[in-house]
Amino acid sequence: MASNRPLRLGIMGFGQTGRQIFDLAAVMPDVQVIAVADVGRADILHYLLQSETANPERYRLEGNFLWAGEQRTRLMSIDTPVEMPWDIFEVDMVIDATGVYRSEAHLRDHLSGGAPRVLVRTLPGDGIDRIVIPEINGDSIDPRDQLISAASPTTTALCLLLHILGQEFVIESGSMTTVHAYTADQALQDYAGSDYRRSRSAPKNIIPNSHEAGHWIGHVLPAFAGKIHTSTLNVPVQEGCMLDTTLVLDRDDVTAEDINDVMREGARRYPGVVSVIEDPIVSSDVLGRAESLLFDAPGTLKAGSHFIKTLGWYETRGHAARLLDVARLYADLDARQEVA
Repeated sequence: MASNRPLRLGIMGFGQTGRQIFDLAAVMPDVQVIAVADVGRADILHYLLQSETANPERYRLEGNFLWAGEQRTRLMSIDTPVEMPWDIFEVDMVIDATGVYRSEAHLRDHLSGGAPRVLVRTLPGDGIDRIVIPEINGDSIDPRDQLISAASPTTTALCLLLHILGQEFVIESGSMTTVHAYTADQALQDYAGSDYRRSRSAPKNIIPNSHEAGHWIGHVLPAFAGKIHTSTLNVPVQEGCMLDTTLVLDRDDVTAEDINDVMREGARRYPGVVSVIEDPIVSSDVLGRAESLLFDAPGTLKAGSHFIKTLGWYETRGHAARLLDVARLYADLDARQEVA
Protein backbone atom coordinates (compact mmCIF):
# COMPACT_ATOMS: atom_id res chain seq x y z
CA MET A 1 0.00 0.00 0.00
CA ALA A 2 1.33 3.43 -0.87
CA SER A 3 1.99 5.34 2.34
CA ASN A 4 0.64 8.64 0.94
CA ARG A 5 -2.94 7.46 0.43
CA PRO A 6 -5.68 6.10 2.69
CA LEU A 7 -6.12 2.42 3.33
CA ARG A 8 -8.48 1.06 0.66
CA LEU A 9 -10.89 -1.51 2.06
CA GLY A 10 -13.46 -3.81 0.55
CA ILE A 11 -16.25 -5.28 2.65
CA MET A 12 -18.17 -8.44 1.90
CA GLY A 13 -21.38 -8.67 3.87
CA PHE A 14 -23.34 -5.56 4.84
CA GLY A 15 -25.10 -7.02 7.86
CA GLN A 16 -24.83 -5.43 11.28
CA THR A 17 -21.04 -5.76 11.59
CA GLY A 18 -20.42 -4.69 7.99
CA ARG A 19 -22.55 -1.59 8.50
CA GLN A 20 -20.78 -0.78 11.76
CA ILE A 21 -17.39 -1.07 10.05
CA PHE A 22 -18.63 1.28 7.31
CA ASP A 23 -20.06 3.76 9.82
CA LEU A 24 -16.82 3.87 11.82
CA ALA A 25 -14.63 4.13 8.71
CA ALA A 26 -16.75 6.99 7.31
CA VAL A 27 -15.22 9.43 9.80
CA MET A 28 -11.65 8.14 9.51
CA PRO A 29 -9.49 10.16 7.10
CA ASP A 30 -6.97 7.33 6.74
CA VAL A 31 -9.51 4.69 5.65
CA GLN A 32 -11.73 4.46 2.57
CA VAL A 33 -14.27 1.72 1.91
CA ILE A 34 -14.01 1.37 -1.86
CA ALA A 35 -16.56 -1.39 -2.48
CA VAL A 36 -19.18 -3.40 -0.62
CA ALA A 37 -20.38 -6.81 -1.82
CA ASP A 38 -23.77 -7.96 -0.57
CA VAL A 39 -26.71 -9.81 -2.07
CA GLY A 40 -29.15 -7.16 -0.78
CA ARG A 41 -30.65 -4.37 -2.89
CA ALA A 42 -28.73 -1.10 -2.76
CA ASP A 43 -31.72 0.93 -1.55
CA ILE A 44 -32.43 -1.50 1.28
CA LEU A 45 -28.77 -1.58 2.36
CA HIS A 46 -28.79 2.22 2.43
CA TYR A 47 -32.03 2.23 4.44
CA LEU A 48 -30.64 -0.21 7.01
CA LEU A 49 -27.45 1.81 7.38
CA GLN A 50 -29.43 4.99 8.00
CA SER A 51 -31.72 3.25 10.48
CA GLU A 52 -28.81 2.25 12.73
CA THR A 53 -26.46 5.21 12.64
CA ALA A 54 -26.56 8.29 14.85
CA ASN A 55 -26.01 10.46 11.74
CA PRO A 56 -28.27 9.13 8.96
CA GLU A 57 -27.96 12.37 7.00
CA ARG A 58 -24.29 11.56 6.43
CA TYR A 59 -25.19 8.85 3.91
CA ARG A 60 -26.84 9.20 0.52
CA LEU A 61 -27.41 6.75 -2.31
CA GLU A 62 -26.92 7.55 -5.97
CA GLY A 63 -27.62 4.52 -8.14
CA ASN A 64 -25.26 1.81 -6.95
CA PHE A 65 -22.95 4.23 -5.17
CA LEU A 66 -23.15 4.95 -1.46
CA TRP A 67 -21.78 8.34 -0.47
CA ALA A 68 -20.40 9.26 2.97
CA GLY A 69 -19.55 12.92 2.66
CA GLU A 70 -17.07 13.05 -0.22
CA GLN A 71 -16.24 9.34 -0.08
CA ARG A 72 -17.91 7.12 -2.66
CA THR A 73 -18.42 3.36 -2.28
CA ARG A 74 -19.59 0.99 -5.00
CA LEU A 75 -22.31 -1.43 -3.94
CA MET A 76 -22.05 -4.76 -5.75
CA SER A 77 -24.87 -7.32 -5.80
CA ILE A 78 -22.69 -10.36 -5.06
CA ASP A 79 -23.55 -13.55 -3.22
CA THR A 80 -20.26 -15.48 -2.86
CA PRO A 81 -16.55 -14.55 -2.62
CA VAL A 82 -15.68 -16.26 -5.91
CA GLU A 83 -17.94 -13.83 -7.81
CA MET A 84 -16.33 -10.60 -6.56
CA PRO A 85 -13.72 -8.89 -8.81
CA TRP A 86 -11.72 -7.11 -6.12
CA ASP A 87 -8.88 -6.43 -8.55
CA ILE A 88 -10.83 -3.72 -10.40
CA PHE A 89 -11.18 -1.76 -7.15
CA GLU A 90 -7.47 -2.00 -6.18
CA VAL A 91 -8.25 -2.71 -2.54
CA ASP A 92 -5.51 -3.24 0.02
CA MET A 93 -7.58 -5.63 2.14
CA VAL A 94 -11.00 -7.23 2.14
CA ILE A 95 -12.96 -7.67 5.37
CA ASP A 96 -15.28 -10.64 5.07
CA ALA A 97 -18.02 -9.59 7.47
CA THR A 98 -20.55 -12.20 6.42
CA GLY A 99 -19.88 -14.60 9.27
CA VAL A 100 -20.60 -17.34 6.73
CA TYR A 101 -17.42 -17.70 4.64
CA ARG A 102 -14.94 -18.94 7.23
CA SER A 103 -13.22 -21.78 5.38
CA GLU A 104 -9.79 -21.44 3.83
CA ALA A 105 -11.26 -22.29 0.42
CA HIS A 106 -13.78 -19.43 0.56
CA LEU A 107 -11.21 -16.96 1.85
CA ARG A 108 -8.83 -17.89 -0.94
CA ASP A 109 -11.60 -17.07 -3.41
CA HIS A 110 -11.20 -13.45 -2.28
CA LEU A 111 -7.48 -13.69 -3.06
CA SER A 112 -8.23 -15.15 -6.48
CA GLY A 113 -10.47 -12.16 -7.15
CA GLY A 114 -7.61 -9.75 -6.52
CA ALA A 115 -7.66 -9.10 -2.77
CA PRO A 116 -4.08 -8.96 -1.40
CA ARG A 117 -5.31 -9.95 2.07
CA VAL A 118 -8.55 -11.13 3.64
CA LEU A 119 -9.58 -10.34 7.21
CA VAL A 120 -12.43 -12.52 8.44
CA ARG A 121 -14.61 -11.11 11.23
CA THR A 122 -15.13 -14.49 12.88
CA LEU A 123 -12.96 -17.25 14.19
CA PRO A 124 -11.74 -19.28 11.21
CA GLY A 125 -13.29 -22.52 10.07
CA ASP A 126 -9.93 -24.15 9.37
CA GLY A 127 -6.65 -22.90 7.88
CA ILE A 128 -5.58 -19.36 8.74
CA ASP A 129 -2.25 -17.52 8.69
CA ARG A 130 -2.84 -15.62 11.92
CA ILE A 131 -5.45 -14.64 14.50
CA VAL A 132 -4.72 -11.06 15.54
CA ILE A 133 -5.82 -9.13 18.62
CA PRO A 134 -3.68 -5.97 18.35
CA GLU A 135 -3.18 -5.34 22.08
CA ILE A 136 -1.98 -8.90 22.61
CA ASN A 137 -0.12 -10.13 19.53
CA GLY A 138 -0.17 -7.22 17.10
CA ASP A 139 3.63 -7.19 17.06
CA SER A 140 3.68 -10.73 15.62
CA ILE A 141 2.12 -9.94 12.24
CA ASP A 142 4.06 -10.80 9.09
CA PRO A 143 3.92 -9.19 5.62
CA ARG A 144 3.40 -12.67 4.17
CA ASP A 145 0.08 -13.07 6.03
CA GLN A 146 -2.85 -13.29 3.61
CA LEU A 147 -5.62 -15.05 5.53
CA ILE A 148 -6.22 -13.31 8.86
CA SER A 149 -8.85 -13.53 11.57
CA ALA A 150 -9.66 -10.83 14.11
CA ALA A 151 -11.12 -13.55 16.38
CA SER A 152 -14.71 -12.83 17.48
CA PRO A 153 -16.27 -10.35 19.91
CA THR A 154 -16.45 -13.00 22.64
CA THR A 155 -12.96 -14.38 22.00
CA THR A 156 -11.43 -10.90 21.98
CA ALA A 157 -13.12 -9.93 25.25
CA LEU A 158 -12.00 -13.17 26.89
CA CYS A 159 -8.43 -12.94 25.60
CA LEU A 160 -8.10 -9.35 26.84
CA LEU A 161 -9.33 -10.40 30.28
CA LEU A 162 -6.90 -13.35 30.43
CA HIS A 163 -4.01 -11.29 29.04
CA ILE A 164 -4.38 -8.53 31.62
CA LEU A 165 -4.95 -10.78 34.62
CA GLY A 166 -2.39 -13.35 33.45
CA GLN A 167 0.39 -10.75 33.63
CA GLU A 168 -0.19 -10.42 37.38
CA PHE A 169 -1.59 -13.78 38.51
CA VAL A 170 -1.00 -17.43 37.68
CA ILE A 171 -4.28 -18.74 36.23
CA GLU A 172 -4.39 -22.52 36.40
CA SER A 173 -7.68 -23.00 34.55
CA GLY A 174 -11.02 -21.38 33.95
CA SER A 175 -14.52 -21.54 32.55
CA MET A 176 -16.24 -18.87 30.47
CA THR A 177 -19.92 -18.63 29.56
CA THR A 178 -21.00 -15.85 27.25
CA VAL A 179 -24.58 -14.77 27.86
CA HIS A 180 -25.10 -13.80 24.27
CA ALA A 181 -27.74 -11.96 22.28
CA TYR A 182 -29.43 -14.21 19.77
CA THR A 183 -27.85 -14.26 16.33
CA ALA A 184 -29.03 -13.96 12.73
CA ASP A 185 -28.62 -17.68 12.08
CA GLN A 186 -31.11 -18.64 14.80
CA ALA A 187 -34.77 -19.31 14.06
CA LEU A 188 -37.53 -16.90 15.08
CA GLN A 189 -39.92 -19.84 15.44
CA ASP A 190 -39.13 -23.48 16.15
CA TYR A 191 -37.62 -24.78 12.91
CA ALA A 192 -35.76 -28.01 12.30
CA GLY A 193 -32.06 -27.31 11.83
CA SER A 194 -28.81 -29.22 12.26
CA ASP A 195 -28.78 -28.81 16.05
CA TYR A 196 -31.55 -29.78 18.46
CA ARG A 197 -31.43 -26.76 20.76
CA ARG A 198 -30.71 -24.17 18.08
CA SER A 199 -33.80 -25.44 16.26
CA ARG A 200 -35.88 -23.76 18.97
CA SER A 201 -37.18 -20.19 18.79
CA ALA A 202 -34.51 -17.60 19.68
CA PRO A 203 -36.88 -14.92 21.05
CA LYS A 204 -38.68 -17.44 23.27
CA ASN A 205 -35.83 -19.39 24.86
CA ILE A 206 -32.51 -19.41 26.67
CA ILE A 207 -30.53 -21.77 24.44
CA PRO A 208 -27.31 -23.46 25.61
CA ASN A 209 -24.64 -23.70 22.95
CA SER A 210 -20.95 -24.46 22.59
CA HIS A 211 -18.34 -21.80 21.79
CA GLU A 212 -15.16 -22.15 19.74
CA ALA A 213 -13.08 -19.66 21.74
CA GLY A 214 -11.59 -22.39 23.90
CA HIS A 215 -10.19 -24.13 20.83
CA TRP A 216 -8.54 -21.01 19.41
CA ILE A 217 -7.31 -19.19 22.54
CA GLY A 218 -3.93 -20.89 22.33
CA HIS A 219 -3.28 -19.27 18.94
CA VAL A 220 -3.36 -15.86 20.63
CA LEU A 221 -2.31 -16.74 24.18
CA PRO A 222 -0.21 -19.93 24.07
CA ALA A 223 0.02 -20.11 27.87
CA PHE A 224 -3.75 -20.67 28.05
CA ALA A 225 -4.02 -23.44 25.44
CA GLY A 226 -6.30 -26.17 26.74
CA LYS A 227 -6.93 -24.39 30.06
CA ILE A 228 -10.20 -22.54 29.43
CA HIS A 229 -13.57 -24.17 28.78
CA THR A 230 -16.00 -21.97 26.83
CA SER A 231 -19.75 -22.14 26.24
CA THR A 232 -22.69 -19.93 25.28
CA LEU A 233 -26.19 -19.15 26.47
CA ASN A 234 -28.12 -17.44 23.68
CA VAL A 235 -30.83 -15.34 25.34
CA PRO A 236 -33.86 -13.38 24.04
CA VAL A 237 -32.00 -10.07 23.72
CA GLN A 238 -31.22 -8.48 20.36
CA GLU A 239 -27.97 -6.72 21.28
CA GLY A 240 -25.45 -6.65 24.11
CA CYS A 241 -23.56 -9.62 25.56
CA MET A 242 -22.06 -10.54 28.92
CA LEU A 243 -18.90 -12.51 29.66
CA ASP A 244 -19.21 -14.64 32.81
CA THR A 245 -15.78 -16.07 33.64
CA THR A 246 -14.60 -18.12 36.60
CA LEU A 247 -10.84 -18.47 37.05
CA VAL A 248 -8.82 -20.80 39.25
CA LEU A 249 -5.71 -19.06 40.65
CA ASP A 250 -2.66 -20.70 42.18
CA ARG A 251 -2.88 -18.39 45.23
CA ASP A 252 -5.51 -18.13 47.95
CA ASP A 253 -4.76 -14.55 49.04
CA VAL A 254 -6.10 -12.73 45.95
CA THR A 255 -9.17 -10.60 46.70
CA ALA A 256 -11.89 -9.33 44.39
CA GLU A 257 -10.47 -5.83 44.78
CA ASP A 258 -7.01 -7.08 43.75
CA ILE A 259 -8.56 -8.34 40.50
CA ASN A 260 -10.40 -5.05 39.95
CA ASP A 261 -7.24 -3.00 40.53
CA VAL A 262 -5.31 -5.03 37.95
CA MET A 263 -8.15 -4.57 35.45
CA ARG A 264 -8.21 -0.80 36.14
CA GLU A 265 -4.51 -0.65 35.32
CA GLY A 266 -5.12 -2.71 32.18
CA ALA A 267 -7.81 -0.28 31.08
CA ARG A 268 -5.32 2.56 31.43
CA ARG A 269 -2.88 0.67 29.18
CA TYR A 270 -5.53 -0.06 26.53
CA PRO A 271 -7.74 3.04 26.34
CA GLY A 272 -10.68 2.72 23.97
CA VAL A 273 -10.33 -1.06 23.98
CA VAL A 274 -10.79 -1.98 27.65
CA SER A 275 -12.81 0.00 30.20
CA VAL A 276 -13.73 -0.70 33.79
CA ILE A 277 -17.33 0.06 34.75
CA GLU A 278 -17.89 0.93 38.41
CA ASP A 279 -21.69 1.18 38.16
CA PRO A 280 -24.19 -1.72 38.26
CA ILE A 281 -25.00 -1.72 34.54
CA VAL A 282 -27.18 -4.00 32.39
CA SER A 283 -26.91 -5.07 28.76
CA SER A 284 -28.65 -2.09 27.17
CA ASP A 285 -26.14 0.25 28.82
CA VAL A 286 -23.31 -1.06 26.63
CA LEU A 287 -25.00 -0.47 23.27
CA GLY A 288 -22.98 1.86 21.06
CA ARG A 289 -19.77 1.32 23.00
CA ALA A 290 -16.68 0.70 20.85
CA GLU A 291 -14.58 -1.06 23.51
CA SER A 292 -14.00 -4.78 23.23
CA LEU A 293 -14.30 -5.37 26.99
CA LEU A 294 -16.26 -3.40 29.57
CA PHE A 295 -15.11 -5.00 32.81
CA ASP A 296 -17.83 -4.98 35.49
CA ALA A 297 -16.04 -4.18 38.77
CA PRO A 298 -19.12 -4.66 41.02
CA GLY A 299 -19.55 -8.13 39.52
CA THR A 300 -16.20 -9.51 40.73
CA LEU A 301 -16.60 -12.16 43.45
CA LYS A 302 -14.29 -14.48 45.32
CA ALA A 303 -15.70 -17.98 45.77
CA GLY A 304 -13.72 -20.29 48.03
CA SER A 305 -9.97 -19.88 48.33
CA HIS A 306 -8.81 -20.07 44.71
CA PHE A 307 -11.86 -19.19 42.58
CA ILE A 308 -12.52 -15.71 41.18
CA LYS A 309 -15.70 -14.93 39.23
CA THR A 310 -15.74 -11.93 36.90
CA LEU A 311 -18.27 -10.24 34.63
CA GLY A 312 -17.64 -8.25 31.46
CA TRP A 313 -19.76 -6.71 28.71
CA TYR A 314 -19.40 -6.08 24.98
CA GLU A 315 -21.32 -5.57 21.77
CA THR A 316 -20.50 -5.94 18.08
CA ARG A 317 -19.52 -2.29 17.53
CA GLY A 318 -16.38 -2.91 19.56
CA HIS A 319 -15.47 -5.79 17.30
CA ALA A 320 -16.05 -3.64 14.21
CA ALA A 321 -13.58 -1.13 15.64
CA ARG A 322 -11.00 -3.87 16.28
CA LEU A 323 -11.34 -5.12 12.68
CA LEU A 324 -10.33 -1.66 11.52
CA ASP A 325 -7.46 -1.66 14.02
CA VAL A 326 -6.16 -4.92 12.52
CA ALA A 327 -6.48 -3.55 9.00
CA ARG A 328 -4.44 -0.51 10.04
CA LEU A 329 -1.75 -2.72 11.57
CA TYR A 330 -1.16 -4.38 8.21
CA ALA A 331 -1.32 -1.06 6.36
CA ASP A 332 1.39 0.32 8.66
CA LEU A 333 3.45 -2.85 8.19
CA ASP A 334 3.25 -2.51 4.41
CA ALA A 335 4.22 1.16 4.60
CA ARG A 336 7.31 0.26 6.64
CA GLN A 337 8.21 -2.45 4.15
CA GLU A 338 8.04 0.06 1.29
CA VAL A 339 10.34 2.49 3.12
CA ALA A 340 12.80 -0.29 3.91
